[in-house]
Amino acid sequence: MFRLRLGRLGLGQRCYAQTPKPPYWAVIFTSERTANSKGYDAMSQRMVQLAEQQPGFLGVESARETLGITVSYWASEEAIVAWKANASHVIAQEKGKRDWYKSYSTRICRVERDYRFQKHGEEHEETKIEY
Repeated sequence: MFRLRLGRLGLGQRCYAQTPKPPYWAVIFTSERTANSKGYDAMSQRMVQLAEQQPGFLGVESARETLGITVSYWASEEAIVAWKANASHVIAQEKGKRDWYKSYSTRICRVERDYRFQKHGEEHEETKIEY
């Protein structure tokens, strides 16, 4: 299942977040879920909607099979700290620890370079940005 954001497209879109020219920040959340999924999808959707309203939020890309990986993009480290402290997000974090996750890891990264590739029919376009 993919949960991705591109501009104002909603959940369920299979596309990449449109990020600005680097530098910007990424939060990589890798998780393994429990068998309990009651309420998870609704909370996940609510958290994306709430994150979209936060200053500095740039987008999110997410995929899940056995292992889930969600990458959210932010304009600054301060925006990430504010999101982590958001009251509704704190409640979701606590519920996740209690009910939904066997384990997880969160990594905070500064994005310095951005490479993109997109195929259009038989032709392709590659954008390589170096800083």
